[in-house]
Amino acid sequence: MADLLWQKPGVAVDAKIQTFLAGDDVILDREFFLHDIAASAAHAEGLQHIGILSADELAGLQRELEVLADDFRAGRFVLDEQYEDGHSAIEARLTDRLGDAGRRIHTGRSRNDQVLVATRLWLKEKLQRVAQLSAEIAKVALDRAEAEKDLPIPGYTHIQRAVVSSAGMWWAGWAEAFIDNAVRARDTHALVDANPLGTAAGYGVNLPLDREHTTAALGFARMQVSPIYAQLSRGKFEMAALEALGGATLDLRRIAWDLSLFTSAEFGFVALPAQYTTGSSIMPNKRNPDVIELMRATHASVAAARTEIEQLLSLPSGYHRDLQGSKGAIFHGFGRGLAALELLPALLANLEWRNDKLRAGIDSGMYATDVAVEAAVAGVPFREAYKAAAAGADTAGQGRTPEGSLAARVSPGAAADLRLDVLRARWQALA
Repeated sequence: MADLLWQKPGVAVDAKIQTFLAGDDVILDREFFLHDIAASAAHAEGLQHIGILSADELAGLQRELEVLADDFRAGRFVLDEQYEDGHSAIEARLTDRLGDAGRRIHTGRSRNDQVLVATRLWLKEKLQRVAQLSAEIAKVALDRAEAEKDLPIPGYTHIQRAVVSSAGMWWAGWAEAFIDNAVRARDTHALVDANPLGTAAGYGVNLPLDREHTTAALGFARMQVSPIYAQLSRGKFEMAALEALGGATLDLRRIAWDLSLFTSAEFGFVALPAQYTTGSSIMPNKRNPDVIELMRATHASVAAARTEIEQLLSLPSGYHRDLQGSKGAIFHGFGRGLAALELLPALLANLEWRNDKLRAGIDSGMYATDVAVEAAVAGVPFREAYKAAAAGADTAGQGRTPEGSLAARVSPGAAADLRLDVLRARWQALA
């Protein structure tokens, strides 16, 4: 490992202690490395603006940072255990190539400043992807709600047969959910879109850093003004981002639960494309819905990541090394969450309803609510209408059809008045 910036003369570095301190930094920083390079380039430009770097030194740094980024993408540069972390690797590479100009890249910065801006840029990118995927999922659901709005399906409460429902209602529910998820991801993106570069370890530095320039150069919407708040926001912003992701993975978990039930032999309402199932390793008679089961498990990783960060934040103000743990949490949370969401649009677009099973799943008792409401409209007090409908549930379906039940469901948002135009207008506003 190269000499450590913070190493004191005469003090030996204990290998076990250093390994513990470094943790998984080198591995995790591979995820954030290109963002760290971009931030380093912007910082170098700011240093040249205030006379710390000459124009020639800046040009050399810009050139070598671009080469380093290309080498990293191509696998010619590997971030491995010879470096303490990604930041020290950048400085070591620039020093090797440019000498003193490379050593100046760290002027006015701390390692905390570097990881904070790199992960902030990374979070913005991931939140944009959550919003994009949520909009894609909402579009699939909207289109299928329109196409299948009159298809009757059994409606459940408490996992018990309840009322006649429709595929249109089922799809519209997920459409509105993921429109909200897209909006939430965008709103959270706006929250975290604040530039912490130049706040150092939380107290600023005795240099007139051009923070306005780095804010614009890195595409941030605003500068995070207070260096102390830059530290207070670390973890807080990560939690907000995971919460936005978690809104989508919570809905994903409930879709997966529905599909887990609907694809079972006991229900048989839905057929999945073959690629979403796997064969049993011991039972040759069956196919397993492994994809939706692992989708169902995904939210646990997102929730765990958020909880991990929340537990890190039992700290006084200021920078603390504890916060190093937040990198792994966001990496694993977004890694699992986005991977699952990526698969959802195609899954939803290609699942097939089994109409014969759907119709067979609608029994006489599922019309009892219709009977009670009709009696109440005719003037019977609802409690009496309810009791009479309950007593006659076994015959409530006589002379009725699923289509008739759906046509009578005229409350806003219900089967006969889905208001898909309202949802589509909200979806279009996401563009």
